[in-house]
Amino acid sequence: MGPIGALGIACGHGRMPVTAHAYRCLYDEYPKHPEAAVMVTVLQAYQFALDPTPRKRGSLASHAGAALFAYNWGLELVTIRLEQRRAGQDVQVPWTLAELRREWNRAKHDVAPWWAENSKEAYNSGLDALARALKNWSDSRNGLRKGRPIGFPRRKKKRRARVACRFTTGAVRVLPDRKHVQLPRIGVVKTHESTRKLARRLEQGTARILAATITRRADRWYVSFTVEVQRTISTSNGRAGVVGVDVGVRHLAVLSTGQTIPNPRPLERSQRKLRRLNRQLARRKPSSRRRSRTRRRLARVHARAANLRRDGLHTLTTSLATQHGTVVVEQLNVAGLVRNRRLARAIADTGMGELRRLLGYKTGWYGCRLVVADRFFPSSKTCSGCGWVKAKLTLAERTFCCETCGLVMDRDLNAARNLAKLVELIVAAGSGPEALNARGADRKSQRAGQVAVKREAGTEHHSGQTGTVQPQG
Repeated sequence: MGPIGALGIACGHGRMPVTAHAYRCLYDEYPKHPEAAVMVTVLQAYQFALDPTPRKRGSLASHAGAALFAYNWGLELVTIRLEQRRAGQDVQVPWTLAELRREWNRAKHDVAPWWAENSKEAYNSGLDALARALKNWSDSRNGLRKGRPIGFPRRKKKRRARVACRFTTGAVRVLPDRKHVQLPRIGVVKTHESTRKLARRLEQGTARILAATITRRADRWYVSFTVEVQRTISTSNGRAGVVGVDVGVRHLAVLSTGQTIPNPRPLERSQRKLRRLNRQLARRKPSSRRRSRTRRRLARVHARAANLRRDGLHTLTTSLATQHGTVVVEQLNVAGLVRNRRLARAIADTGMGELRRLLGYKTGWYGCRLVVADRFFPSSKTCSGCGWVKAKLTLAERTFCCETCGLVMDRDLNAARNLAKLVELIVAAGSGPEALNARGADRKSQRAGQVAVKREAGTEHHSGQTGTVQPQG
């Protein structure tokens, strides 16, 4: 499967997320020659499908189950300690990873006599997830975390929780034959595909493995390596064109150039098979072999739909970042859009939020600029010919008709052209590339003048640790 995304970019003493804004902030430090390039350190993930033997498959499941057990054990301990503190007892509530790990080492011989069968990283992975959840909850209560409020962590169920385990220490390697990987305590596992994309960088000395995460989707196991990669990023890809991208449900994207990207709709095309399998699952006897077999078949259908959606988004974003100099997209309130019960499934099937996330780091990789229009920018209501703004435009109106200049155009194409013109307004109001970094005002955009442009928000969690995996390559 190869590289699946960037996690961050090293700059100075800290580490910033690889977003369009973070890359544009480095514009003044880059050489102004169009063909110049700089060497940056990027945190990138390489994911490969595994082909384990039955014994290795059991070992993978055991480590993932150990992480789940440690998470639930730690959550129960924190809950008990909080109740004791409310009752007036003077007890210490373990809240950080170090405190949770200290409590686990004290009690593991009693609560989990089998703890030596798995790597210590399995239990550390579950406790680390709990520590992050507790921190997110406390930050959300104290107003230190943006976004919607986060509830207190809940117990994870075996058949509903994400099956995963993370390794940050020990023997985490990609073997030279490019067909096997090595994990702590699990040993050597064969890969379903070649690992040459990562092995080449390790052999050249331009990459260093920091951690490895095993996950299971449907009945397929994957390993994802968090790698510190030295990439040569050009300040410009040599393209001078500006393209506006209007995403939607009927079409995945409509470009200002007139090109229409069809929506594959993988989930909608799988509905007939999903209905049949769900009926079969409802008729199966609980805890039976046939029920387990039907559940695996149902999970494979969902996994295939997700893979098709991901492939379409990667293909589109890569072509946009390599074939255009500037890409303009909207900041959509996807969480609010999916509240419409009639359009929720169709909107979720397009992956609008994922498209903007992929563009965030790919535009930086390929020397392209990303401009994010304000959420209230009236791209669909504004005439791309004269700038007249229509007061109301319903979803049923698929054609935009201007009452001033008489322009008649598809509403999606009209919105994409308005997004492309947004760069001209920003450059005219500012003084070149620095104007692209301006956030503007937190207000509704006017029909003329500078439009508020928001920076890309970082989503990477900084734990302060980069792993202690031995260097390879």
